[in-house]
Amino acid sequence: MEKKYQIVIIGAGHAGCEAALACAKMGLKTLIITLNVDSIARMSCNPAIGGIAKGQMVREIDAMGGEMGKITDHAGLQFKILNSSRGPAVWSPRAQCDKELYSLLMSKSLQSQPNLEILQSEVTSLIAKNGKICGVKILTGETIDTSVVIVTTGTFLKGTIHLGKMHFDGGRFNEKPAIYLSKSLNEDCGLVLDRFKTTTTPRINSRSINYSKMTEQLGDEKPKPFSHFTEIEQWRKNLKQLSCWLTYTNSITHKIVSDNLELSSISIGKVNSKSPRYCPAIEEKIERYPEKVSHHVFVEPEGYNTNEVYLNGLYTGLLFNLQQKMINSIAGLENAKVIRYGYAIEYDYSNPLQLKKTLETKTIENLFLSGQINGTTGYEEAASQGFIAGINAALKILDRDPLMLKRNESYIGVLIDDITTKGIDEPYRMFTSRAEYRLSIRNDNTDLRLMDIGHSLGLISDKTYKKFNLYRQALSNIHEGKINDLPSNEDLSPWSLEKAKEEVYIHKKYERYIEIQNKITNKMKENENRQIPQDFNYDKVDSFSSETKQRLKKVHPQTIGQASRIHAIKPSDIAILTIYLEKQKKEKKQKKLEK
Repeated sequence: MEKKYQIVIIGAGHAGCEAALACAKMGLKTLIITLNVDSIARMSCNPAIGGIAKGQMVREIDAMGGEMGKITDHAGLQFKILNSSRGPAVWSPRAQCDKELYSLLMSKSLQSQPNLEILQSEVTSLIAKNGKICGVKILTGETIDTSVVIVTTGTFLKGTIHLGKMHFDGGRFNEKPAIYLSKSLNEDCGLVLDRFKTTTTPRINSRSINYSKMTEQLGDEKPKPFSHFTEIEQWRKNLKQLSCWLTYTNSITHKIVSDNLELSSISIGKVNSKSPRYCPAIEEKIERYPEKVSHHVFVEPEGYNTNEVYLNGLYTGLLFNLQQKMINSIAGLENAKVIRYGYAIEYDYSNPLQLKKTLETKTIENLFLSGQINGTTGYEEAASQGFIAGINAALKILDRDPLMLKRNESYIGVLIDDITTKGIDEPYRMFTSRAEYRLSIRNDNTDLRLMDIGHSLGLISDKTYKKFNLYRQALSNIHEGKINDLPSNEDLSPWSLEKAKEEVYIHKKYERYIEIQNKITNKMKENENRQIPQDFNYDKVDSFSSETKQRLKKVHPQTIGQASRIHAIKPSDIAILTIYLEKQKKEKKQKKLEK
């Protein structure tokens, strides 16, 4: 190992891997430091990539030259398009993965990347002089000089694992946390840190499951890959899809949990930090929704060469004996044998209001943060931030303008704008409803939106870009009816005429709606100072979720602009509110005319 690098990345999770690869591909001498080289890109929670809005972000990373989509295509064991019964604007790809294969392939990608080195160690402190990063110190006491540091520590930053009333240090079960770095981020870099928590689910042996009592969940008959660069027909031939299964909790399950809430690490006061609203522990679901008689439990395979399966929906901090009892109360799991128990984990994070939109900190120059350290949750949110942080770190060293994606360009732009503008008070997760331009930023057109950017950064090769431009010209010709001027599939590959025709169809289908969407968005901008009556009854707006009603009633904003800046209030909520106020105005005007 040398003692000087242009960029040092701390952490080799999904954020760290994308950051490191982006920096190295852009020609920067890069070092990634991880506590354990055997845990690179570990899928410590659900072994799945994508989902609602998350799948769009993975395709955006891929369109600009990132790695997550390519690895998923090679490690995936089931592929589905979620929301396929609805319009293409909310179609979201998701893949269940072989978690060990995913980690192995990403590790191999890092090891084979020129300009990139890997070091197993712990960073104990950051070195800054005159408000600017200049190095890191590792556990051995050695100092590594660097121009830029990107921190991607996930749940390892002063991680504490909770099991009922027990608690001990850990970034993951049986893996040590990053103990020292929090102090340096606070004292040397001026960042204010707080605590969040999350829970994991038990894993059980598939041989102990009675699948006849469950509903089979098959992958798509004609699966679609994540990466734009995957040769689809050959990929489909080689893909062996495995089934997932669906079962439910019941009144017995709920009684076991509710009778023992005081023994769960979720409720005993040891874990005071907030957990993800949209990925709650089973204890929290039963407490919040006492009227529900059952909750989904998805039984998902973790790999081709393991009997271990994941119980999606059964996140818990209960003691081991209670977890076993709870699992055995569920149909099909009566004789289930637990391989790994679930647990709660608490960790430090930095509120992203302390970041610029480039993901560089406001307190120390050339210090970037990405992933769960910014209070987000999910592999895809982490990878998106890591990718952008890596690009912006490289651009800063190269003395080029930073990349700041807009909300109308990408879900990644929505994510970064949300967290750096509104801040957070609970772990952030991306949804299609957070994006006011979701009709335009679909999963099918990510290449058309973002591949030019990837090529300009040197992350998309000239050869690939030439093929993409041929595909783009084919789209134009099909749209104009010039079917005699189309290239062959061989010339377009990995794109195809089939994909081009589908894209033109979707574009024409949404063309008029996108015009209306843009008008509404422009109207929203005009309505920044529009007054909201103080006696406005939010409960009467059926289109609002219960969460939206709760937050609006708590603040009672005076204007549309103020409402738009309330934490977790989505652009779609503001659009609904604007339309509802306009409707009220017309009704009042009509009543006056009638009088």
